[in-house]
Amino acid sequence: MGLLSEEDKKYLINEFNKLEKEVKLIYFSQEIECTYCRETREILNELSGLSDKIKVEEHNFVTEKDIAETYGIDKIPAIVVMSDKDYGVRYFGIPAGYEFSSLVEDIIDVSRGTTDLSDETKKKLKTIDKPIHIQVFVTPTCPYCPSAVRTAHKLAIECDYIRGDMIESSEFPHLANKYGVYAVPKVVINENISFEGALPEKSYLEYVLSALK
Repeated sequence: MGLLSEEDKKYLINEFNKLEKEVKLIYFSQEIECTYCRETREILNELSGLSDKIKVEEHNFVTEKDIAETYGIDKIPAIVVMSDKDYGVRYFGIPAGYEFSSLVEDIIDVSRGTTDLSDETKKKLKTIDKPIHIQVFVTPTCPYCPSAVRTAHKLAIECDYIRGDMIESSEFPHLANKYGVYAVPKVVINENISFEGALPEKSYLEYVLSALK
């Protein structure tokens, strides 16, 4: 039995009609299954079954370490959402609950190679010339987390210097502890800037730009 209802499938098929370029979901797992690796694989396979423009490419995190390193993958389960270009969109942990919608919307944006960020934001992103790493800590039951994740991923899609990671807090407690994640969403930028909550686009961008100073 699949994870998606027939109603959900019909909705997603309609959404995926918007896809332009082929999207690759590059998935990293291992033979001895990690927590939620199997469920994450099932989600990706169901999505790929709804459009011939969505392809799943799976790699073993242990035996294909060189490929994992190429994509900057250091923990699993991990997903890279890309088309003919790697936009820096990453998921660490299962994209379940509210985060499932983030994955669907990311697939559409990556396929198009653009987002609905404002022209003002896109203009400011062009001034960035140093790497920025955004980590967004979430839980599947947090209704405000997708907004924080999507903004990080939109920024990454629009700027080659930005990488945005969704990190499911309960699957990586050592990271949640390291960054003092007591509430979600928590956004950590380049290790030295952080904030909690789903901020508006303009405020979010101000934090990102401040990481360059």
